[in-house]
Amino acid sequence: MKRRWYLIGTAGLFGADQILKAWTEQKLDKEEERRTAGPVVLRRVNNKGICLGLLSGQPEAVRILSLAASGAVSLSYAAALISGRRIRKAGLCMAAAGAWSNTADRFVRGYVVDYVGFDMKNHPKLAALTYNLGDFLIAAGGVLVSLDQVRSQFALHRYSRQK
Repeated sequence: MKRRWYLIGTAGLFGADQILKAWTEQKLDKEEERRTAGPVVLRRVNNKGICLGLLSGQPEAVRILSLAASGAVSLSYAAALISGRRIRKAGLCMAAAGAWSNTADRFVRGYVVDYVGFDMKNHPKLAALTYNLGDFLIAAGGVLVSLDQVRSQFALHRYSRQK
């Protein structure tokens, strides 16, 4: 697949998350919950920290860490676009979109808008967690990059055994 399609995909995923965040801010009050079909719950949470609200009292540190992480993902993505395999490119495409969407929130809004939770009656601590599309993209991208790395190691091992 041509590089531009990965870049278009990244922009599209970034845009989708930003649209969902804007919808959430317009349609849901803070801490309001709306039940959907199944265990998915829509709620609006403004996360001023990083993962799980860590460093929420230090907004400058949060912005710097977010910018550094997004930059690192972007550099890996750029390298993969030049000479990477499709699975790695797809994973970094998703991870970059999610990272930049959350980073944009931190710089523009001062917090990240989270809007997807899960109704887990037996696990109240897990039920309290709230995510956004960007978080899912980062996680899925990480899984794809890891799978690509494992696949690469198996191929290298198989190749070295054949010699």
